[in-house]
Amino acid sequence: MTQHGPLPLVGIPCDLRQIGIHPMHVVGEKYINAVAHGAGTIPMLMPCFGEGADLEPLQDLYSVDDLLDRVDGVFLPGSPSNVAPHHYGGHDPRPDTLQDPQRDALTLPMIRRIVERGIPLFAVCRGIQELNAALGGTLFQHVEEVPGRMDHRENKDDPRDKQYGPAHSIEVTPDGVLHGITGLESYEINSIHGQGIDQPTERLQVEAVAPDGQIEAVSVKGAPFLQLGVQWHPEWRFRERVPDAALFTAFGEACRAHVVARRTSTAS
Repeated sequence: MTQHGPLPLVGIPCDLRQIGIHPMHVVGEKYINAVAHGAGTIPMLMPCFGEGADLEPLQDLYSVDDLLDRVDGVFLPGSPSNVAPHHYGGHDPRPDTLQDPQRDALTLPMIRRIVERGIPLFAVCRGIQELNAALGGTLFQHVEEVPGRMDHRENKDDPRDKQYGPAHSIEVTPDGVLHGITGLESYEINSIHGQGIDQPTERLQVEAVAPDGQIEAVSVKGAPFLQLGVQWHPEWRFRERVPDAALFTAFGEACRAHVVARRTSTAS
């Protein structure tokens, strides 16, 4: 990948995880690698907002726009946690459902500003769910319990390579954003999620569906730069999968185009 000028800076929101006795702000290494090597950008981890065990709310120090002023794109990674149902009018979650209110406090308002400002966005797994919820859509908390839907979860007893292996095909929307990037009408993807899109917001275009009708990819209508969400994990061994590598390449190109547009706007 040839790069002219400074590398774009891409923000990646963190999860809040309890590791031992300490709450930690973390991002999976596979996401960081794909953003760096697949998109050709510099990853920058964003601590999650909200009041934590050891942290006063970060909104007291800086805002979403303070963060977005400094980045050329945002990547929303997957996570074991679910978006809290009260953000989309859902029923109370089961007691054993992992949630992350500090991540919700950062990503949901951030997504709305990203869309308003036209900043490049690539959302994966929990990220596509956040994208839909932030813009007014709803989510299934347990896709496997919806009549007619498959079980889209992985077998947690399998080794990691098998968990992230091909699980089912997707049908790509003709002439859509995803079709334009990959050039494919269908292909095999992995599937590692329990939560999923129920009703998509009217601000999103459906880009792909699974054989059972579950929405697998969306894009923001009328976005000046790439704003795409996918339910699968394209970061996993992205170099070995041409369509997934193409997604990160397209995201990196969008971030570089945003750099140019911002410089032109500043110069004028």
